[in-house]
Order: sequence, then C-alpha cells, then structure tokens
Amino acid sequence: MSEKDMQELVGGFIQELRRGTIIIGVLSQLSEAQYGYSLVTVLEEKGIQVDPGTLYPLLRRLEKQGLLDSQWDTNEARPRKYYLLSELGKRVYEELCTEWERMSAGLQALIDSQRS
Repeated sequence: MSEKDMQELVGGFIQELRRGTIIIGVLSQLSEAQYGYSLVTVLEEKGIQVDPGTLYPLLRRLEKQGLLDSQWDTNEARPRKYYLLSELGKRVYEELCTEWERMSAGLQALIDSQRS
C-alpha cells in the first residue's frame, strides 16, 4: 500500500470518528442559545472542525427529534435562527456523555495495554 493510499484510508477513519462525536460536541455548546455560524466558530476554537454543510442539517435533525428548541431573531439586519437544548436534549446529552466516558475509558485501557 502506498503512503498516499494509507493516508486516504486513515483520513476516512478519522472522518468516521468525527462524525460519531459531532453530536456530543454540538449539544455540549447549546446550554446557551447559539446560531449556526457562532456554533461553528465556538467549536473550531475548541479544536472541533465542523463544516457548515454538515452542521446545519444536523441542527435541523436534532430540532426535529425534539432535542433542540429554536427561535428566530429578526432584530439584526440578517435574521438568525438560535438553537438551545430542550429538556429532552439535556437528558439525552447527559446520557451520551455518560456513554462517551465509559467507551473512551474502555478504549484508552485497550490502547494503553497495547502500547506498554
């Protein structure tokens, strides 16, 4: 396998890992109302790269599932839709965090056992 092929393979795996964690990242930032672009910026500042083309459909899906509430702010020159965790969203976020902690501890133990 060439170096280029290996890098493409690793890149695909990294993309899968990001896809699996983006929901927790997004939910973690919505205890206070945010609009899409501000959310992209905040996540980027914290080391989480999210493409707006991925984020906006995700926000709509999470809203449709009842995890987010939204409200339009038309006071600015450009109207913005703000998103906030719903009560269900808060409960789901806590469950996801618990599961993430369990999974990451298990994975870390596997990694550590192979590296020592």
